[in-house]
Amino acid sequence: MNKVAFHTLGCKLNFAETSTIGRQFLDHGFEVVDFDQPADVVVLNTCSVTERAERECRQIVRRILRHSPDAYIIIAGCYAQLQSEAIAAIDGVDLVIGSEEKFNIFKYAGEFKKKSIPDVFVSCVDELHDAVPAFSSEVGGRTRAFLKIQDGCDYTCAFCTIPLARGESRSIPAKDIVHQARRIATQGHKEIVLTGVNIGDYGRTVGSNLLKLVRELDDVDGVERFRISSIEPNLLPQELINFILESEKFCNHFHIPLQSGSDTILRKMRRRYLSHDFRNVVEYIKMKDPNAAIGVDVIVGFPGESDEMFNETYNFLVELPISYLHVFTYSERPKTAAVKLPDAVQPRIRHERNEILRRLGEKKKYDFYSSFVGMSLPVLFEGTLHNDRISGLTSNYIRVETIGDRSLINQIKNVIITTVQKNICLGERINHISQMLSVNKSDEVLIST
Repeated sequence: MNKVAFHTLGCKLNFAETSTIGRQFLDHGFEVVDFDQPADVVVLNTCSVTERAERECRQIVRRILRHSPDAYIIIAGCYAQLQSEAIAAIDGVDLVIGSEEKFNIFKYAGEFKKKSIPDVFVSCVDELHDAVPAFSSEVGGRTRAFLKIQDGCDYTCAFCTIPLARGESRSIPAKDIVHQARRIATQGHKEIVLTGVNIGDYGRTVGSNLLKLVRELDDVDGVERFRISSIEPNLLPQELINFILESEKFCNHFHIPLQSGSDTILRKMRRRYLSHDFRNVVEYIKMKDPNAAIGVDVIVGFPGESDEMFNETYNFLVELPISYLHVFTYSERPKTAAVKLPDAVQPRIRHERNEILRRLGEKKKYDFYSSFVGMSLPVLFEGTLHNDRISGLTSNYIRVETIGDRSLINQIKNVIITTVQKNICLGERINHISQMLSVNKSDEVLIST
């Protein structure tokens, strides 16, 4: 049996698509092995968001060739779509395929024989009119499954390459998404994360919208949690927020990209909201559910960002009741509008600003986690750690660690939060405490919760 290995860079959507490609290999009789094991075929699904894409590709190809010198190497995805010639020049690469072609590898790879000159198949993104369904759901794998509902984006944010790599916004019909959710449920996964490029835009091409879709998914039996990935603030109406927070299945967790707290920079970025719009969304969520988690993306060092504008962002974030930050340092991406803007920020200053917001993000997370000390929260356990401990996530995206073994994986158990340690909460399972309390008093066991 031929062996295939996969490596995914980037977002949850990429992971969902890699899993779908993987199932095609299984259907053709391949054995899927870990990335660092010898393989006959290796597929690298790439990302185009950062400037490190080409360097990462070269490093990963070298790593593949060290343990699998004869492997047929396929580079697919967003970076392959945008920079196919640069990838084709990397020694050891045999096939370069774009955003559309990656779902038809067996059509383009032939017999998977090494090539002195790689084959390149990359369609124009203007030809991409359908969203290919995808989900990650390997038996014995993740407790959470990523389910693709939408692809592409019609926005023209000045810094972003994704519309260039994935084309126009297009959605998967709701009946197909519901069918896949039920399929995932039969494999025992407790949580499904809805993914896409711009999921708030879901439905325009299929006569629906995101609120209608989540209402249908809420009725899917066998799934205990649905989680929505990143969603634009201007596409998060109060009616949708209300449904999510009132649902017993949808997680009270929102990840909302801000990018800047300066209205001047937001306009330069071509974002479709201003800071007061963002504030209104965040405050409405916290008014409806003070325990809801709100994550925020921020970009520092965008062209023209002065010290004053950066301070606007910092102060805006300090005041916002958010739970954590993902901080990105702006990097120039070819073919984007931002590369032509004047007043580039020095790399040193970009990194200093990143560090300032990273520390703020750590404080925000610590404060959010600390607010739950003494409370009982349901935790979906994902995997074991060292010293007989196990880790999992709450509905509101708090990472919790407690005593436990592999029997708890993919189970939801109530945990009392006892301590906060930087990026994690420590706790005691309710049934574990009950067992301790039932110990014979003659043993003189001192119990502290």
